Amino acid sequence: MQSAETVLDVIRERGRKGLPLERLYRQLFNRELFLLAYGRIYSNAGAMTPGVTRETVDGMSLAKIDTIIGALRSETYRWSPARRVYVPKKDGRRRPIGMPPWSDKIVAEVVRLLLEAYYNVRFSDHSHGFRPGRGCHTALREVANTWTGTTWFVEGDLADYFGSLDHEILLSILAEHIHDGRFLQLIDRMLKAGYLEDWRWNATLSGAPQGGVASPILSNIYLDRFDQWVEQQLIPEYNVGRRRRPNPAYQWTNSKIRTGTRRGDKEKVSALRRERRSLPSLDPYDPGYRRLRYVRYCDDFLLGFAGPKHEAEEIKEKARHSCVMNSGWSCPNPRP
Repeated sequence: MQSAETVLDVIRERGRKGLPLERLYRQLFNRELFLLAYGRIYSNAGAMTPGVTRETVDGMSLAKIDTIIGALRSETYRWSPARRVYVPKKDGRRRPIGMPPWSDKIVAEVVRLLLEAYYNVRFSDHSHGFRPGRGCHTALREVANTWTGTTWFVEGDLADYFGSLDHEILLSILAEHIHDGRFLQLIDRMLKAGYLEDWRWNATLSGAPQGGVASPILSNIYLDRFDQWVEQQLIPEYNVGRRRRPNPAYQWTNSKIRTGTRRGDKEKVSALRRERRSLPSLDPYDPGYRRLRYVRYCDDFLLGFAGPKHEAEEIKEKARHSCVMNSGWSCPNPRP
């Protein structure tokens, strides 16, 4: 039996090279992966919170792991519906959260480890949500360090980020690189396990359960298609020119400084130098220069554009349309 790190390193390398994954389901029989998954989630705040059964992390053992692996090996493992609760949001509304049983949590964590090892190296560098070593601060740092000269910002908010994820689209995206029907069927059953609310079962016809262990990586895989569209189509369409032309006002002030220096007019030269500090050295309105930049954190994305307003409006509409066409989400709030 290979160690967990060896398995994940092999999968990570295949993802880096763009090679497909085959017989991935067999990795779910590896006890070492379950021990790694247990070490990742046993101390979480919800580990002692029961789902639809009384099962929690309390009482976890190697025997329980072997029982789960035995069910996976015989393909008799079935996901339980999550217990739905609601938590308040800052705007007064309530967010639904799914509370799965402990066995489902640890199996979902193993699934997450496998998917993250393969896909994380393939994700866009401009994606910062739910990724190791990344977060809102790295997204803000990217904007602060590289978005110099940006004139317009197009802000996008993907409505019902987790709740409206299309299962068929997600499975088709996974099937492009994961050539293992048993593994895809396991994920399909997880997505369609449903939830209990007031002890009544409800079907999950779309979406990934908010609060589910594997939901963040699945949502990132789903939204990677939008990231790729922005980077491969939208940005090349609006990036024009290598650099801005020199600013005529800046150059004219420089010329007057040189003239004043030759004449020995120190007072005038000092005033011109103060004036020059307020002028950009390059023309911010250069018609032959455009730059479009992009960053995403979870269900929020930001496009920064250096160019005229009417083109920023075009970018906004194209982003709204692509939210629907590439990912199935509505995008109610893109605005410059």
